[in-house]
Amino acid sequence: RWFIHFYVVSVLWNGFLLICLFRAEFLGESFPSWIQDMHHALGRDSQIKDMGNEHFSALLVLLLLWLHSCRRLAECLWTSVFSSGVIHVVQYCFGLGYYIAVGSTVLCQVPTNARNGKKLSVQICWYHIIGVMMYIWASLHQHRCLAILANLRKSRSGKVVTLTHSVPFGDWFESVSCPHYFAELLIYVSMAITLGIHNVTWWCVVMYVLFNQALAAVLCHEFYQKNFSSYPKHRKAFIPLVF
Repeated sequence: RWFIHFYVVSVLWNGFLLICLFRAEFLGESFPSWIQDMHHALGRDSQIKDMGNEHFSALLVLLLLWLHSCRRLAECLWTSVFSSGVIHVVQYCFGLGYYIAVGSTVLCQVPTNARNGKKLSVQICWYHIIGVMMYIWASLHQHRCLAILANLRKSRSGKVVTLTHSVPFGDWFESVSCPHYFAELLIYVSMAITLGIHNVTWWCVVMYVLFNQALAAVLCHEFYQKNFSSYPKHRKAFIPLVF
C-alpha cells in the first residue's frame, strides 16, 4: 500500500515539470534557474541542432507519464485491495527516487533552445498517434486486470471480505499470470514510440522496466504454481506465448 507514496510524488513532481514545459512550449517562458542548472549537468546543453518536434514529443510523453501516475494513484486509493505485505526500505527509497528521475529524464530530451525562452513548434507526427493509441490500449487493460485482482477480495456489493490470494481469470489473465506487469511494459514502450522510437535514453528506461517487471512476474507466477495445484498450465509468467 505504500506504493501510494510513489504516485503522490510522481503526480506532484511530474505535474510541476509538465507545467514548466507547457509554459515553455506555448508561452515562450524559460525554465526556473535551478531546473536549468540541474539539466546543465544531466541534459543535452551541448546540443546545437534542433531536432524539430523533439520538444513536443517530450511534452506529450511527460503528459502521458503524469496521467499514468494519476490513474495509478486513483487505483491504489479506490480500486486495489492490499494485504499486510511490507516493502523493504531500500526498495521504498529507490521507488521515490525513480519517479523523480524518470520525469527529469523526459525533460532532458528537450533541446537547449527550449530552455532559453524560445517558443516551440507543435508538429503531430505518425509516431505520436501510434504511441498514444498504444498507451490508451495498454492502460485500459492494466486497469481491467487490477480491477479483476481487487474483485477477488470483494463481495458482489464491493465490500472487502478477504485478503487471501486466489486465481484470477478474465482479460489478459487467460494468457499470463501478471498481465498488469506486461501492460506496464507496453505503456513504457508506447512512450518510447511517442518520443520518436530512436531515443536511446528512453529505451534504457524501457529495458529497466522490462527486467524489473519480468522478475516480479516470475516470482508471482511461481507463487501461483506452488500454492494452487490446479493453476492453468498454459499460462506464461509475463509475455503471452513467450515468457
